[in-house]
Amino acid sequence: MASNLVYVLNGPNLNLLGTREPEIYGHETLDDIAARLDDRARELGLTIDLRQSNHEGHLVDWLHEAQAEGAKAVLLNAGAYTHTSVALYDAIKAIVTPVIEVHLSNPHTREALRHKSYIGMAAKGTIAGFGPQSYLLALEAAATI
Repeated sequence: MASNLVYVLNGPNLNLLGTREPEIYGHETLDDIAARLDDRARELGLTIDLRQSNHEGHLVDWLHEAQAEGAKAVLLNAGAYTHTSVALYDAIKAIVTPVIEVHLSNPHTREALRHKSYIGMAAKGTIAGFGPQSYLLALEAAATI
């Protein structure tokens, strides 16, 4: 039986939200997004565990941990690893915990190098292009899994 715990994993450069290319990613920080997620999670009877790392291996380890802890779901914004990481693809395929891919921007409207998603090929679903609201929409989806 799945718990009410939802991991929210964030990859490289997401620690710079609010200052990094605000015309693409907006002005909200990861802490701002975490606060909004905490509020909505409580309303949905969920608990979130939000983490960020610039290191691919941490994300792989946390996906394994989510499985071991019996998490209900994982929201994963892998940042640039979305388009390069076979390791994350393999980690998602290796666990039964549902993973929802999340993006602030819509990668398909950006540079061609962002059009392929290894995460999307393994994830249960993808929510992208709605800015910080993408995380909240993904949390809503996780609540219904």
